[in-house]
Amino acid sequence: MERRSSELLLLFLYALGAAIAVKEKQVISIVGNTAELSCVYAPVEKFILNNLRIFWQTTNKSCSVVHTFNSGYENESPQCVDFKNRTRLFQDKLENGIFSLLLLNVSLRDEKTYQCIVQKKDTVFRVIHYANVVLKVAANNSQPVLHGPIGTSPNIGEEVTFSCNYSQGYPKPKVYWINRTDNSSLHPSQLKIVQDSDGTYSVFSTLKIKATPDMTIGCIIENELLQQNLTDFYSLDIINFTSTKSSLLALNEPGAKAGSVIAVVILLVGLVVLIFWLHKRKSSQQKSYADVQQNEEGAQYNTPI
Repeated sequence: MERRSSELLLLFLYALGAAIAVKEKQVISIVGNTAELSCVYAPVEKFILNNLRIFWQTTNKSCSVVHTFNSGYENESPQCVDFKNRTRLFQDKLENGIFSLLLLNVSLRDEKTYQCIVQKKDTVFRVIHYANVVLKVAANNSQPVLHGPIGTSPNIGEEVTFSCNYSQGYPKPKVYWINRTDNSSLHPSQLKIVQDSDGTYSVFSTLKIKATPDMTIGCIIENELLQQNLTDFYSLDIINFTSTKSSLLALNEPGAKAGSVIAVVILLVGLVVLIFWLHKRKSSQQKSYADVQQNEEGAQYNTPI
């Protein structure tokens, strides 16, 4: 019965608040963090907490009650199960008109509009303050991963493929490819963005481009809500192996082997001829020396006394 009465009261307060001109505020929070939903009213003098009612609610009728404070006490009985043990008021600041709400462990399902309704009791309770707070939730739980060409080193002008993967992002991200060499934008060959079962988004994208001597490719994931860019770069140094490979492969051809054998044979024959010539020359020099010596000795014996 008490829960039913609280729901009727909240619906009445919502209808009453709808007639009041309210400036909407926006709060951005990241999944897993704590969000502070602002609701501030400047009193002439400090409030007496026993004379205050504070209602935080959403427009979701099936789960509308977020947090209630009634005449000095917090009442958790009508609170929606989605918010159990996840909400806090600044108890020491209520008398100064700070009715802001802390929402713990934010998740994607918390992204909605919240209403703060404050009543003060004179003779009866009347609404003195009403505020709308729009909670936007963001997630950047991973970094993009960029992969380059797989296999042998490509040649200049050859088409190469890069792939970029990213997951657990929210809201739906934007994807950009750039050539870091000249900071030019590149158009992806394939771009697929899917929403996973937990509400976050995953990105699968590929880029096909002709290889240049020195290239650095970047994949950028933009989160507009957080005004944040996550980037991964892949540098590729291209060396043209065509001539080098051809010269190396030539050593394995039959003609090249035959030519190598002939060159070795010619070298050996030349070496043998050189040795033979040196040996013959040495022998000739020795014979000439012997003849000279004999002639000298003969001349000595034939000299008259």
